[in-house]
Amino acid sequence: MKMTGNTILITGGGSGIGQELALRFNALGNTVIVAGRRREALEQTIAGREGMRAMVVNIEDPEAITAFAKRVIAEYPALNVLINNAGIMRREDLTRTRDLSDAEETIVTNLFGPIRLTNALIDHLAARQNAVIVNVSSGLAFVPLSGTPTYNATKAAIHSYTVSLREQLRGRVEVIELAPPAVRTELTPGQSTRDEYMPLDAFMDEVMALFSREPTPKEILVERVGFLRWAERDGRFDQAVEMLNAH
Repeated sequence: MKMTGNTILITGGGSGIGQELALRFNALGNTVIVAGRRREALEQTIAGREGMRAMVVNIEDPEAITAFAKRVIAEYPALNVLINNAGIMRREDLTRTRDLSDAEETIVTNLFGPIRLTNALIDHLAARQNAVIVNVSSGLAFVPLSGTPTYNATKAAIHSYTVSLREQLRGRVEVIELAPPAVRTELTPGQSTRDEYMPLDAFMDEVMALFSREPTPKEILVERVGFLRWAERDGRFDQAVEMLNAH
């Protein structure tokens, strides 16, 4: 992946990891389009910065995604990098019959959203030089946190989908997976203040260093997420599940 001279679209760019990716890549000399639902948050991300643009999209709405993709291509024909970052995380109690709206919304946002947006942009990206798709999964794709079962499942699905996407696009579009550990963002209420989570700046420093490697790793894995990513390979999956869910 080139580190400069790209035109990059990042979903979920109004906060957290998406916002920091946008700012870091823009600082390296890339044009960055941040997309999300909340115009105010997006405008705060791009405030005072050259080469940044905010665009509103409802990632849950298939028709909105199709229209959004057409608009992005029309306004930014140089677009060559898509970072599917938007996601939500909800706690769920599986021990009783419940309203499944949280589960359904999580699947639509975390799984259908990236699939639909990638589908809407793939013809354009496949025709561009130095094209890249980055899908943001999670360490929880590999070892689940029991309190967020649908979130874990969507991220496991994104991991698997990304592997298939990479194989089908080999030689045409570079496909990268970014799997964060628990990071201090507001993905869930109060998460940004939890001392046991990785500081966002430290996470981003490590992430950008990994992106800049040549060749770029197919999986961007900071050291801290290795415990989850390689638990099954290393024969300690049950131990990792127990440790993760003990807190």
